[in-house]
Amino acid sequence: MFSVWAASEVAKKEMGFWEMISAPIDISENGHLIDWLFNYTTAMNIFFFALVCIGLFGFSYLYSAKRNPKPYYTYGYKKNHVLITTIIGVAVFVAIDMNITRMSNNDYIGIFTNWPSEDEDIVRVEVLAQQWAWNFRYAGRDGQFNTEDDVVTLNDLRLPVGKKVVFQILSKDVIHSLYFPNGRRKTDAIPGRITRMWMQFNETGTYDIACAEMCGTYHYRMQAKLTTYSEDDYQRWLEESQYIAESTIDTENPDLFWGWEWK
Repeated sequence: MFSVWAASEVAKKEMGFWEMISAPIDISENGHLIDWLFNYTTAMNIFFFALVCIGLFGFSYLYSAKRNPKPYYTYGYKKNHVLITTIIGVAVFVAIDMNITRMSNNDYIGIFTNWPSEDEDIVRVEVLAQQWAWNFRYAGRDGQFNTEDDVVTLNDLRLPVGKKVVFQILSKDVIHSLYFPNGRRKTDAIPGRITRMWMQFNETGTYDIACAEMCGTYHYRMQAKLTTYSEDDYQRWLEESQYIAESTIDTENPDLFWGWEWK
């Protein structure tokens, strides 16, 4: 345990400051939209924080007791004071808050809820969250979920690049949240209710999956791995896994033979 911690500390020291605070690489088709919104919001916060600091320290300097021995009292109730304050407040609300709302709403309606059609060649995955693990389920050769040829993995999600992936997500116990840091997306897993999300990954490799909802004592253990393949490599892995599943599936084991009809 100590050696793992020591290795992680050495890795952190070898990274530069900006590498440590920068977001993980985006491997998804639409993650750049979330990055843009986050960066825009951050930039606006920094800009207006700087303006407030300039005003705070600038007025403190200009109207210090040394430069103004005779104090001037004002309570901000004059018409011009009220008008200026109102104009600034409305301008900030319209230019910043409403603009952020407009951009996020456009992305949500135009992209993230623009579900793939049934005619598209997509990958379907059922996800079952539990304390404290992620279970993933793929339909077997019959194309139906919750049958004996399904492929079931634990904390190990494998997907092809260049294809849309539709997830149906459920929780066995408490609320969890399926989170792809490298895809900039997350969706809650709720007991008794199927939630949905779709994504498309564009780069091969191995990446982290986490739980973004505090779900109990060992919440930190809910780490899974996403491995993305080329289409050929993915199909090869799926065929090999289906052969193993057909010969080893135990229909009496609820930890393996869980699932639901795709909805």
